[in-house]
This record gives sequence, structure tokens and C-alpha cells, in this order.
Amino acid sequence: MPGIDESLTFVPLNIAVLTVSDTRTPADDKSGDTLVARIEAAGHKLAARAISKDDVGEIQSVVKRWIADPGVDVVISTGGTGFTGRDVTPEAMEPLFEKRMDGFSTVFHHISFPKIGTSTIQSRATAGVAGATYIFALPGSPGACKDAWDGILSHQLDYRYRPCNFVEIMPRLDEHLKRGQAK
Repeated sequence: MPGIDESLTFVPLNIAVLTVSDTRTPADDKSGDTLVARIEAAGHKLAARAISKDDVGEIQSVVKRWIADPGVDVVISTGGTGFTGRDVTPEAMEPLFEKRMDGFSTVFHHISFPKIGTSTIQSRATAGVAGATYIFALPGSPGACKDAWDGILSHQLDYRYRPCNFVEIMPRLDEHLKRGQAK
């Protein structure tokens, strides 16, 4: 059975939150607030927080900076995953991925379907790994952020979660870089 192994010690991660929106401000960023509250309640540290316009270059600039920062383990964005002309978060994020996490979108839609039905197909939620940093792009609604955190991320970002989790493999995410340095 999956679950928390209480005999293990919790390992707090440094998580950055990016809200992608042409209209949100720090005063009304409910989705970003939702993620920050859950991150901190779980015992993780908010490493950084920003708001970016729906612009590929601007999104990539923020995310690249966080990928290069050894003080950021995880990047979670909210917004810009729909189909409108301004929704460009997947186009910004996916070229940065060294490895894509296809299962994230599948599980996200599985969790979302009982709550919003077939409307879940309007989300292009995506995830991957770049520079030994996990990256998750979530839809812009607080409900979608709750679903992704409560149903996936709270477990996979907890070292105690069994049978396996993202935290335990973090030291091996950059193996290809270490091999390259050894030469």
C-alpha cells in the first residue's frame, strides 16, 4: 500500500512558485497563495516567488534562473496551460526539460476528471526535469493547484512516501553531468 513511512525523516525542499498571468498581482494571486500555503504547511521552504506575463521569453528567463540556482529544488508554475492565444506556459517550459514526466499529466487529469468532468481536457498541465530541478506547470485555478498538490505533489515531494518518491532520486538527477565532468 502506498503511504507515509513514519520511521523516515521528512526532508524539506526549496520550492519556487511562478504565477503566469497577464492580470494577476501579488494582491490577488489566489493560485500562487494556494500553492505557497500548501508548500509551507507541508514543511517545505518557499525558495522564491514571482509573477510573469504570458510570454515565452519572460517565463523561460525566470525558470532558467531558478534551474541554475542550487537553492531551488522544485519549480511549480500556475497558469497559462489552456488553449487561448496567450496560454504559452507549456511552450515555454517543455523546451527546457531534459526529461519529460508524461505520467504527471495523466495522473493530474485522472484526479481532475471526477471534479470537473471532461473539462479537464482543457488543461495542458505538464512536468519535467531540467538541471536536477523538478518543474511542474499547473493550470491557473486554485482548485487545480489544490488537486495537483494534494493528489500528487504532496506525496511525491515527501521523502517518506512509499513505495517511491521524487526526493529519494534527487541525488541521481544529474548523473549525466557528473559522468561528463569525470572525463
